Amino acid sequence: MTADVEELVAAISEMELDQLRALWRRRFDAPPQLRSLPLMRLQLAWRVQAEAFGGLDAETRKALARSGSVEPEGKELGIGAQLSRNWNGRKIEVVVDEHGFRWEGQLYPSLSAAARAITGIRWNGPRFFGLRQ
Repeated sequence: MTADVEELVAAISEMELDQLRALWRRRFDAPPQLRSLPLMRLQLAWRVQAEAFGGLDAETRKALARSGSVEPEGKELGIGAQLSRNWNGRKIEVVVDEHGFRWEGQLYPSLSAAARAITGIRWNGPRFFGLRQ
């Protein structure tokens, strides 16, 4: 069984999005609405392996349940911290707020949501503001 799973996981790493969705549908029902090829490959490979060898053990599931919600990246800078960037000739300033990130008086739940409002396109917010390489 291990060899079969290894072969399938290797095949998943080469599949295109439509192939991944078809395999997911055959094995697990409706696939997630992901458009990210790398994420879809990772999720499907994990599901296949979890099906064959078991998923997370009870202790790990309990630890994850205790961990609570994840704070958006950038919140660790502290309330009132200012993130700035020049973009399209404008100086953009976002302030870390208790409930999210504030730009031009509007509150956003994440830096990515703020970056999307600023640019009009999807951005990784931490990368947009230079918190990641």
